[in-house]
Amino acid sequence: MALILNLETSTKNCSVSISQNGEQLVLCELTTDGYQHAERLHQFIQWAIEGCDYTLNDLDAVAVGKGPGSYTGLRIGVSAAKGICFALGIPLLSMNSLDILAHCEKKEDFDLIIPMTDARRKEVYTITFDANLDEITPTEAKILDENSFQEYADKKILFVGDGAEKAQEILSLPKAKFYSDVLPSAKMMGSAMEQKFQQKQFEDVAYFEPFYLKDFVAGK
Repeated sequence: MALILNLETSTKNCSVSISQNGEQLVLCELTTDGYQHAERLHQFIQWAIEGCDYTLNDLDAVAVGKGPGSYTGLRIGVSAAKGICFALGIPLLSMNSLDILAHCEKKEDFDLIIPMTDARRKEVYTITFDANLDEITPTEAKILDENSFQEYADKKILFVGDGAEKAQEILSLPKAKFYSDVLPSAKMMGSAMEQKFQQKQFEDVAYFEPFYLKDFVAGK
């Protein structure tokens, strides 16, 4: 049974939770278009610790959503996770942020679950899972057009994430549903991170980096 601090900062949602034995104890998160991760993340970590009967020294591990997503958000989240792990001498866990999305609450059964986050213009970060959350296609940056995902036209599909809004505008898939108001959240991480902890699927704290997927391009 592990006490894990979960951090998710890959999108405009800055999210922190503490889970024990896979069950959420406390959650602090805020979604803003201004990306206030630098100002909010450590405050949320402090509030999360204060919200349960533990201290930082009681943590068994820190887990972080590794991306893909916002370059700045990922750097902030991963830096915080690595710093806490290094200071406390505890292991680091990570989870693909699209995989986190796939663990959202579902009101019905689907043949496929396709999480996607907005990557600007008509591009999204996406991955395809079957109903058991086994990966069918790898994580990719995909430019959407009317032919995208047509090979699954006969499947009952859930598109989830802020990228699902543009997918709904472009795609014609009669059996698809679109949950566009869902973002990756630390509240979705507890069970998967407990499993990774028990299997000792730890990252190298010194060398771990965010999963950016695309090269950074600076603008004026």
